[in-house]
Amino acid sequence: MFYDQAYHISLQEACELIEAEVILPTEQTFYAPGGPTTSKAIYKIWYTLAHPLGTMTRQPEMSAKFVQDKNGHILPYVHFSGGEMMLSEEILTLLRSRL
Repeated sequence: MFYDQAYHISLQEACELIEAEVILPTEQTFYAPGGPTTSKAIYKIWYTLAHPLGTMTRQPEMSAKFVQDKNGHILPYVHFSGGEMMLSEEILTLLRSRL
């Protein structure tokens, strides 16, 4: 999901890309507001390997927000609200076939 675009990929397709080593793990460190950190391997799938989810019909609004932990650390982030997307016919057909 990007600001104005969204893509999808099946878990099966993602697993095949990982097994073929097209997608390699990246070590990422996560910082919690309380102070502790956690590291884990994540897989970043390029949007060029995924399929468009739909078309934006109304863009979301952005606002700046932050979380402040007990030690005074400030973690800024962008908050998205609103927005609207029309799902592609491809994904609607796929979802209907799973019912």
